[in-house]
Amino acid sequence: MARNTRRTPAPNPTDELIQLAIDLDLTTLAQTLPALLETAETHSPSFTDFGLEMFRAEIIARKTRRLERSLKRSRLGLVEGLEGYDFSARPKLDARVVRELLGCRFVAEHRNILCLGRAGLGKTRVAKAIAHAACLADYSVLHVLAADMIEELHASHADQTFKRAFRRYVKPDVLLVDEFGYEPFTSEATNYLFRLVSARHKQGSIILTANTGFSKWKSLFPSEATAVATVDRLVDSATILRFTGKSFRQPRNIVGAPLEDD
Repeated sequence: MARNTRRTPAPNPTDELIQLAIDLDLTTLAQTLPALLETAETHSPSFTDFGLEMFRAEIIARKTRRLERSLKRSRLGLVEGLEGYDFSARPKLDARVVRELLGCRFVAEHRNILCLGRAGLGKTRVAKAIAHAACLADYSVLHVLAADMIEELHASHADQTFKRAFRRYVKPDVLLVDEFGYEPFTSEATNYLFRLVSARHKQGSIILTANTGFSKWKSLFPSEATAVATVDRLVDSATILRFTGKSFRQPRNIVGAPLEDD
């Protein structure tokens, strides 16, 4: 009886390389390798150039995925950016200072940014643009409305998850608290805010938007001592951006009284 002499076909080197890339969790390289090899056969790059092209594609893809995850976790939503922002309509807002903040040095130095001014002056737009720049610089960011944050911290007491909820707001490199002080704080809310500001003091940056100036903040807190202590920590080494001028939204003054800058 004749012996079967057929040999097992040699594995395809390209398939082996793809499998090795998959085993090493180099998912982008595994997907792009056939095209890279095809290009290499045509242009005959050096081994060094070919290796650079392989790993460069993987690194770029990983950075892109990491940024996408970071932006999703940040809850920033739609970010308009500052292209076309009319700084001339904000006489007390220095465009040079804002552009410097976009460099995110304030994050590395754990400094705060306070955006103060009436509604419709672009505080949130500027704050979100700065927070978005921090995301692009690979810092962790979380955007939250002040009322929602306080409500979550309050609810977390009921189901014994306060420490976890509190840590969520302490952990990010940048915490953007929007619409601060739209209504007075309860004693419990004041305690949350003081603890949070204290925990982040010199440890992480807070970007805060508020429609009232410091002179009116005392009325937001039931305790003047807590108000002073909270503001003192927020203001320490902070950059204060004052928004004045006419509203971008051009709201109607329903009661007939002028809307004066704070």
